Amino acid sequence: MLRTFSRFARSGTAVPAVSRTIVAAQRGMSAEASFDFEPCLTHKLDEYELPTTGTLNKDDAIDYLKQMMVVRRMETVSGELYRAKKIRGFCHLYSGQEAVATGMCAALDKNDAVISAYRIHGWGYLLGLTVSEVVGELLGTRAGCSAGKGGSMHMYGENFYGGNGIVGAQVPLGAGLALANQYLDNKTVSVSLYGDGASNQGQVFEAYNIAKLWNLPSIFVCENNKYGMGTSAERSSANHKYYTRGDYIPGIWVDGMDIVAVKEATAWAREYALEKGPIVMEMETYRYHGHSMSDPDTTYRTRDQIAETRKLYDPILQLKAKIVESGWAEEAELKAMEKAIRKEVAAEVAIAETAGEPAFEMLTSHILTGEKMTDIRGCDITISYDSP
Repeated sequence: MLRTFSRFARSGTAVPAVSRTIVAAQRGMSAEASFDFEPCLTHKLDEYELPTTGTLNKDDAIDYLKQMMVVRRMETVSGELYRAKKIRGFCHLYSGQEAVATGMCAALDKNDAVISAYRIHGWGYLLGLTVSEVVGELLGTRAGCSAGKGGSMHMYGENFYGGNGIVGAQVPLGAGLALANQYLDNKTVSVSLYGDGASNQGQVFEAYNIAKLWNLPSIFVCENNKYGMGTSAERSSANHKYYTRGDYIPGIWVDGMDIVAVKEATAWAREYALEKGPIVMEMETYRYHGHSMSDPDTTYRTRDQIAETRKLYDPILQLKAKIVESGWAEEAELKAMEKAIRKEVAAEVAIAETAGEPAFEMLTSHILTGEKMTDIRGCDITISYDSP
């Protein structure tokens, strides 16, 4: 059964995306508009009043929409490249979850540290990588952000500590980044992203523990897309209210399909973490594709469920509705913008596809630093390589 996103829908009454109301906006070409969003659920935060309204201006709203559209298109093309057997290995698409990354990035400082798992293409783009760098890495070409040597799970950028193929391993690393930020007193936070499937890993709770002991400026974010591989949250977790899983650490549940809710909740959580220490956020969202490209995703959910979620809660459609209702753009303008984005993404993908493979000499680079080592053995023990 579809688990819906709003508390109204949880009580049995579905709320279409277009019914999210503007609560303080002048119709027409107003410079700013305020939007009501689903109130956050909280854990150990009874004394605090969290925002239930967020404000956007036209330029920001259009910019956020463009970012989400680019991520969606980039992932769509990546799926096509995989099916064409141009991308090999693992490939985990982010389609449907764009409001989480876009809204959080809008609220974070550029110097905040971010570390995630393997569904990172959209995060990489939003944190400074180009489409050609992301797609190039998927294709294994030298245009990739890791020179084509890392693939889907190993993309890095400035203050972006990339993905991690070991389930849950990024969470203690994120706590370590928070420790560094605290030690350096640089007034920044670390954001550790993980899924509902990784939430039961022991190292996640170990990271919670040390973060609370030392009151590290750390935001632990569970991107709850409802399925850990092919297992639903309800079947995998005795307590699937992930925002409460920090026990002694306060938590917030957020409608992860609404970019305004994500942005406002993240801004609030960031200030809390800087002043008080760690906090857990559950971003309830939904992935439109399988866990990875090898997952047909038809054995544990229905096509009707996916279609219903897209119709009622799609983050791009929700933001489009806000923009149109505010008088900032017409539907035709947004369609033209989307068409232009398709061309831009296609041009970036062409750069990635034609860049060529990494040079053979790169095979043994990025292994050691400092003194040269010439005895690097290959899979065949009779073959050795010289390290540049």
